[in-house]
Amino acid sequence: MTELRAEKPEDIDAIRKVTIAAFDGAEHSSGTEAAIVDTLRNAGALTVSLVAMENDQIVGHVAFSPVAIESGAEKWYGLGPVSVRPDRQGHGIGKALIETGLARLKEHGANGCVVLGDPRYYARFGFTSDPALRYADVPAEYFQRIVFEGAAPTGAVAYHAGFDAA
Repeated sequence: MTELRAEKPEDIDAIRKVTIAAFDGAEHSSGTEAAIVDTLRNAGALTVSLVAMENDQIVGHVAFSPVAIESGAEKWYGLGPVSVRPDRQGHGIGKALIETGLARLKEHGANGCVVLGDPRYYARFGFTSDPALRYADVPAEYFQRIVFEGAAPTGAVAYHAGFDAA
């Protein structure tokens, strides 16, 4: 049975290990995902940070942090990184973390969320690509958004500076 809960200070090392393992050898990984999570945490920019527990061990983690949008839209967040221990991938843990995280964002009064990733995967959560919303030089279909409240924003999106972690 998988339990989801907010991260605690004593989880930090385990989150780092799960994140490193989850992205090790991943095709589109920068290799900096664990550093990104640590930097976001240290900057107080983890709006939602959840862990998945099985047998008192952390097997997954998801982070949500604020983003800035060129049009000035407020209360928008970025999803990621999401990490699941390799031996537990494909068992619905990432899905549960994302669904629960999106629900928590809504509880926090978020207007929406963006994600950079596989459109076939993220469509199941309601994410869609929108050419009016851009991130760097990423092809439009891989940068997606979900609107909770209000109108869809437009323009360039900037993630928190923690995503520049090396």
